[in-house]
Amino acid sequence: MLEQLKFKIYDVLVETEDGETIDRIVAFLLMLLIMLNVIAVVLESVDSIAASYASEFYYFEIFSVAVFTLEYLLRLWIAPLDPRYSGAVRGRIRYAFTPMAVIDLLAILPAFIPLFFAVDLRMMRVLRLFRLFRLLKLGRYVDSLDSLGRVVRAKREVLLVTTTMIVILLLFAGSLMYAAESDAQPDKFPDIPSALWWGIATLTTVGYGDVFPITPLGKLLGGAIAFLGIGMFALPAGILASGFAEEVERRRAKARAASTCPHCGEPVE
Repeated sequence: MLEQLKFKIYDVLVETEDGETIDRIVAFLLMLLIMLNVIAVVLESVDSIAASYASEFYYFEIFSVAVFTLEYLLRLWIAPLDPRYSGAVRGRIRYAFTPMAVIDLLAILPAFIPLFFAVDLRMMRVLRLFRLFRLLKLGRYVDSLDSLGRVVRAKREVLLVTTTMIVILLLFAGSLMYAAESDAQPDKFPDIPSALWWGIATLTTVGYGDVFPITPLGKLLGGAIAFLGIGMFALPAGILASGFAEEVERRRAKARAASTCPHCGEPVE
């Protein structure tokens, strides 16, 4: 009886591709609860609303934590049914360190920390913001978010190389600007870490204007670095765009293969 219940829960929470009604209902309710939690976090930041509906927010948080805790424990319980996490103990430990399981834990952990440790008001505000991790749980139910994860994983090596190049360029930009501007603006460029802030604002073409070069050499370097930033920061966007195009084409090919007879090659009615 217990094993049947475990398989049924696994079918509802994990094997959702079969499109059963109960699967869709549970997924919809969990998505709705996640979105309501995000709205609650946003509204609680408004002091007047937080004061007027303090009890409603409190009981809603208790309900949410209870649901998400139950979901986390159930997923941990049924994890060995997945061949990747076979083993009553080791399998569950491996599952507990998967990205989605860590997100599930981070979504409920802030609610339990005050029960065991004394925290001040500022820490409580930080812990409340940690509830936004619940938004990441949507990755299980929203296919577009799952597609983003697949694209990033497929392009991770190229993205890593590009990110390394950007970091190297940023270090060079901050160091050169420090050498050029530190004597003229010791308050704005007192050291290389401070110059890195200018480098970030310039390479990303944001250009806040709070820190800028005033010497001829600094202006020359600033213009060159700005041009380099336009091209360098466009690389990750192009890589992700090509990855999404490949992912869309892969899904279309998969859909065509699923709708085609493997024997005669004709479309399946």
